[in-house]
Amino acid sequence: MATDTRSLLIRYSHCLAAIMLSVALGWHSPLQAELQTLDDAELSEVDGAGIGLVLDNFTFSHGTDQPGENGEQGRIFRITGIKSTDGRDVDITVNHLYIAGAGSNYGENLTPVNLGRLVNPWRIGVVDGNDIGVPNKAILELAAPSKVMASEGYDCMGASAVAGSGTCSSRPATDDWRGERADIGMQMNVAVGGDRSSNLNLHAQSAVIDGSYIRLWGDDERRQMAGQFKLNLYSPEVSINACSQDGSVCGSRITMADFALELAIGNSLQPVFFDVDGGGNFILEVDSIARPAVGQIAANGQRSGSNAETWDYYNSYYSNPDLRSNLRIGNFSVGDRDFGSARVEGMLIQHLKIQTKDLAP
Repeated sequence: MATDTRSLLIRYSHCLAAIMLSVALGWHSPLQAELQTLDDAELSEVDGAGIGLVLDNFTFSHGTDQPGENGEQGRIFRITGIKSTDGRDVDITVNHLYIAGAGSNYGENLTPVNLGRLVNPWRIGVVDGNDIGVPNKAILELAAPSKVMASEGYDCMGASAVAGSGTCSSRPATDDWRGERADIGMQMNVAVGGDRSSNLNLHAQSAVIDGSYIRLWGDDERRQMAGQFKLNLYSPEVSINACSQDGSVCGSRITMADFALELAIGNSLQPVFFDVDGGGNFILEVDSIARPAVGQIAANGQRSGSNAETWDYYNSYYSNPDLRSNLRIGNFSVGDRDFGSARVEGMLIQHLKIQTKDLAP
């Protein structure tokens, strides 16, 4: 029996397929989704395909390494199969990982948060490469909510930001709205043989990652996977500290207030390539920018006297802010000692190669 493919389309604004989920830790609210058939007139208006994802009333907390009341093993995330230089097994254990609402007190008090908005969801879809400078390619894109006009959005950092104060779509929590900014944290430790380190704790409060994405496609010339990666992270506080395994003794907390990271790896002129060598080692590489086939730049560097197409090519590369990375910290402190602000702006990755190595004997 033939299947009507129209019934597989999910109605969403402007014909973007959407999945709207209501998820809470402990199944506080049921999962609901509705499929609706689109008629021929509606199908004729389809101008794109993809999935929009919104998580409403969401809390995630991933266990602990401490045994339960009946002695059963706690729920943990563990990475094994790694060897140290002297041949001992290396075990990386994530004891606690959480995503929850703002004000969690470093994961102690978990409350729900919304991730994404119906007007600006998380997206999984296919992008026309011609629209982003990768000709004749279909690009797989996984993207967080996009940035918006400053007149419509919220300040990315402000815990009490109001509409029209910034470019982030995700709203801060208020007394009557849980908002779309999550507290995120992780506790982990590393064991080398029988020696286990102290717990390392990482936390980001009221975090926003609007404008982040990863795009992937196949490169025919190099016969490798290529991509673009953009990570934006805005948080009023990012902190790191180490504690004993039972949590009774902790070192000084490293705190970065008003933390803003805008990291760009790979672009239309310099994709990031992913590969595995013959020994099974992973390779990540941002190659040098390809030189235009023809055209010279004048000795004085001016457009007049240069090949216009070549000059515009390089000018676009060096002047495009979307290709550059920035890091801003409002205040850096260790314990009760402040070291003031710090910033790195306009960093352009012109060549990068990272390759893992097997150090086992």
